[in-house]
Amino acid sequence: LALAVPVVQVIATGRLLRAGILVKSATALERLTKVTGIIFDKTGTLTTGKPELVGEPDQDKLLFAAGMAANSNHPLSRALVRAAGNVTAHPNVSEQAGLGLLTPGPSGPIRLGSRAFCDVAENADVPSDIAGPELWLSEPGVAPTRFVFRDTMRSDAPDVIDNLRTRGFEMTLLSGDRESTVRQLAETLGIPVWQARMSPTQKAAHIQTRSDEGKCDLMVGDGINDAPALAAAHASMSPATAAEISQNAADIVFQGDRLGAVIEAIDVARKADQLVRQNFALSFAYNVITIPLAVSGYVTPLIAAIAMSSSSLVVIANALRLHVNSGKPDLVGAKPVTKLSQQAGS
Repeated sequence: LALAVPVVQVIATGRLLRAGILVKSATALERLTKVTGIIFDKTGTLTTGKPELVGEPDQDKLLFAAGMAANSNHPLSRALVRAAGNVTAHPNVSEQAGLGLLTPGPSGPIRLGSRAFCDVAENADVPSDIAGPELWLSEPGVAPTRFVFRDTMRSDAPDVIDNLRTRGFEMTLLSGDRESTVRQLAETLGIPVWQARMSPTQKAAHIQTRSDEGKCDLMVGDGINDAPALAAAHASMSPATAAEISQNAADIVFQGDRLGAVIEAIDVARKADQLVRQNFALSFAYNVITIPLAVSGYVTPLIAAIAMSSSSLVVIANALRLHVNSGKPDLVGAKPVTKLSQQAGS
């Protein structure tokens, strides 16, 4: 009985490590088996998180915005810095998670972030015919500037979402991006429930409400604004490229460019749960048979020693089936496990 659970957990976490998936919580696999719904963030989770600036914005505006963006690790901020080239980070810039950046200006605060954060009206007279994630630069008395980005969907996202939906999981997309961008991705992937322009607090509240209704959700996200939701979910996963605070909040961190790590983690968790139950059954059967024989005096010390060792070997051999059936991980671009461990622990 003492080996029934720990030996399976060790083998299960070892298999996931070889696939570039680090299990940080001792109870994560057990909680994964109870998951009935999966909630995804958009940028950096369903997409690669490597957006590119499109169009030709004013160069002076771009350089100034990039100087502000250099103070943030958000994917859109990093894309803005890449587009501008070598820039120096502006001082006195504060970041409001899920909203944007703020710095003092001669006429008032200068903002870089979402449309709502920058107080840009939905019907503002600003060219907005290009679809995609966006950042706005606003300054009192000056027309706002819009930066539009193109983000690439993870290559296996359609197959993963279809697989999970076929298994009966409730699929939800929660994002802080604007409605048109979120709707387009949700319709492309076939995710029936989605919400846009969500703040970190709203994401966490959504998950908490479902939890109060008895729902067990797996949250998959990568940004600073996902940390509260990751902490509130029944179980949580985050890519290794995520913000440090998100990696710290997540139960599981995965490497590589493939979203298939979500399926791999769920499959291993369920198989591990089956093996634990089988090990308990084997241990129970062993005790039911051997204890009466021992009490009746039919078991000699030698036979008892052999039986005890054999029962342990049977439990270990049964758990090793998880290792034998592991196969090769299908995670393109996975890095060494030692590197992953260092990142998750930082």
